[in-house]
Amino acid sequence: MLKQFLPRSLFGRSILIVVTPVILLQLVLAYVFYERHWDTVTRRLALGFAGDISMVIQSLREMPSPESQARTLQLARTHFAMDVEVLPDRVLDTGAEGSNSGNGILDRMLSRALEEKLFRPFTINTARRDNLVEVNVQLQNGILKVVTQRKRLDSTTTTIFVMWMIGTSLILLSVAILFLRNQMRPIRALARAADALGKGREFPSLKPSGATEIRQAASAFSLMRERMKTQMAQRTEMLAGVSHDLRTPLTRMKLQLEMLDGQVDIGNLKADVRDMEDMVEGFLDFARGQGTEEPELANLADILVSVVDGANRQGHDIELTSSGDLRLQIRPNAIKRCLTNLVDNAIKHAGSHGPISITAVRLADTIEITVDDSGPGILKDKRDQAFQAFVRLDSARSPETGGVGLGLTIARDIAHGHGGEVTLGESGLGGLRAQVRLPV
Repeated sequence: MLKQFLPRSLFGRSILIVVTPVILLQLVLAYVFYERHWDTVTRRLALGFAGDISMVIQSLREMPSPESQARTLQLARTHFAMDVEVLPDRVLDTGAEGSNSGNGILDRMLSRALEEKLFRPFTINTARRDNLVEVNVQLQNGILKVVTQRKRLDSTTTTIFVMWMIGTSLILLSVAILFLRNQMRPIRALARAADALGKGREFPSLKPSGATEIRQAASAFSLMRERMKTQMAQRTEMLAGVSHDLRTPLTRMKLQLEMLDGQVDIGNLKADVRDMEDMVEGFLDFARGQGTEEPELANLADILVSVVDGANRQGHDIELTSSGDLRLQIRPNAIKRCLTNLVDNAIKHAGSHGPISITAVRLADTIEITVDDSGPGILKDKRDQAFQAFVRLDSARSPETGGVGLGLTIARDIAHGHGGEVTLGESGLGGLRAQVRLPV
């Protein structure tokens, strides 16, 4: 039920979170503190005013001569800041308009104070338009009329303080609203970028801005977009490579079938079929990618030992060195496949007896795995090309190594799926260095 009245936007809800406590605080202060403050201050002022009137009445009673009473009234006007006069032979009319106290704080406090000090009939008029307060008190021989300034009975400091408080709150709320609007801007930009990405549209580069968490979200989104673009490009290159490379054995098979006059070379057809099978298997391996394997906390050192043991059982001597804590969240089978492809490439490059070394080390928030071989290596300007699907750089490999050119492509695809990267460089052993970086 409450959700129907709440703002639906983050900006509206943020404003509500900021404004609601301020309003509640103002109401609580106004009710608990200011009401009590007004009561206390007004009561003390009313008691002082009532005491002055009581003293005047007492002086008039003790000095009945006209000269003494006139002097008393003059002293009251001079020192008590109130206009006092005696209306002789008058009777107080308590039913007259404006003679009864109202329900305001001033009326209540003044009436109570006069009851405590005078013990005589009186009337109060606080509704005069000239900001004066009139009090009439019944005497034995007439009415004592007292008029004073309203500000003597009403404290204005509290009102001024409340106005300052409200004004300051409005200024601070305005600043907070402007700040929240600026904070919402990068979130809206991120939402527009995500919507455009989902619809396959191009949009300008998203610049991280705003709070730290929003910057992290924008950076993560930009990185995700680049990974998606890279993976889509790899898939496109793979499909183009499949389309191109399958044409060659198919064309040869068509030619063989055209020559079904008894001179068909069955061996060539079988070789073409094997080539197609290798390419199809490679394509399926690449298309499967990381499959549906769920990430889990695994020790990369154990995976490296398993990969090296598998290569050593095939007669290759690989040196493994690892240091630091190599535990991280990964898909173990996918990472093992990535490292196996890199080791297989190193074995093919280095030959059956060439030295191969693997080094794994943790650097701050990154784990680096380096695979070095002593083969011919790959020229610097062709290293990016080596990652393309179904591309075999024969100048850097022996023609007898086999393969369909998907080993490095699959390895990089798996690394990208973990937020990492695979790069190629020059090895200290004289051959190729493949380096995998995985974020912890």
